[in-house]
Amino acid sequence: MNFSLREIASASMILFAVIDIIGNIPIIISLRNKVGHIQSGKATIVAAAIMVAFLFIGEEILKLIGIDVNSFAVAGAFVLFFLAIEMILGIALYKDDEPESASIVPIAFPLIAGAGTMTALLSLRAEFHVENIIVAIIINIIFVYIVLKSSKAIERILGKNGINIIRKVFGVILLAIAVKLFTSNINQLF
Repeated sequence: MNFSLREIASASMILFAVIDIIGNIPIIISLRNKVGHIQSGKATIVAAAIMVAFLFIGEEILKLIGIDVNSFAVAGAFVLFFLAIEMILGIALYKDDEPESASIVPIAFPLIAGAGTMTALLSLRAEFHVENIIVAIIINIIFVYIVLKSSKAIERILGKNGINIIRKVFGVILLAIAVKLFTSNINQLF
């Protein structure tokens, strides 16, 4: 086992920024108002299962189609870059249809375990040991569960401006992560 507190902390922060559960509180509140109840436990368990499964079979899927992890990490850096731009500037580059229910589909996937999270997981796999990434996933899933359960209270405490500030701060962090991911993997492609 190669447990490293530095790797766990780094992977946790990267996943926290990508999942952006704090920035998604307005979406969660909107869903809760539309359907009345969010299945927090079910959504977090399914999201965790999706992330862990993709961590292990994602690389095999890439090999099957002939893409190495470093190439995927560089492509992932671009995805993370655009996610960061969305967070910092408050614009939506990618728009999805409004979900009709707050079931597993809109919350677990794609809100928690979406394309950005999958990209980040494979990118992390190129740099960190798997056991540290799994611990980071568990830490984030626990936090996601707490946020889903207490989203109304968090909204009252932080207010709209507080949530916007947090989202922008994590956008800048995510932008820095995207640049680091790009520079550390682009050299290995040539």
